[in-house]
Amino acid sequence: MKKTILGLVFLAGTVMANAQSGEFPQHEVKFNIFNVIALGSVEVGYEYYFDHHQSVGLDVLINDTYNMSIGRQVEDFNTNSMQLSYNYNISRRDDGSGFIVSPLVKFRFGDYQETSDAPKIDMDSFIIGLGAGYKWSFNNRFVMGPFANIGRNFSEDVTNEFTKIEFSAGFNLGFKF
Repeated sequence: MKKTILGLVFLAGTVMANAQSGEFPQHEVKFNIFNVIALGSVEVGYEYYFDHHQSVGLDVLINDTYNMSIGRQVEDFNTNSMQLSYNYNISRRDDGSGFIVSPLVKFRFGDYQETSDAPKIDMDSFIIGLGAGYKWSFNNRFVMGPFANIGRNFSEDVTNEFTKIEFSAGFNLGFKF
């Protein structure tokens, strides 16, 4: 127990020292506030920055809905997903603000059932897409911005019930360290 606490204190101290050093932060955690308010689902993410203009991101979506559940009840979805993206900031600014373009892959797993009498539809799917958005960075620590993604779903079960093209959007709030 003492080793665990000591390890956590050391990790927190290292992160705080890096955050105060004035160097470009390489880590970002973010939260899609739009999903919570509008859809009742949770999307959290992490980005690792290679430099001022490039990063890779991993987002986890809990209670993920297809196409923002347009025309469907959110409660009918029992799905989660993970999304991996490469993010490129096309602006010339070095503070992280600017337009972002993101090729992405998404893996969804779970099921959908419109009514208790209806059969369950397997929502396990693989999606390839492209995202775009804008990110504002304040003091190179606090970040926020809107985004939109469009992707192609490759699951036959899903595309038989829904469309092959999937759209999603949101507004992220985040912190760099």
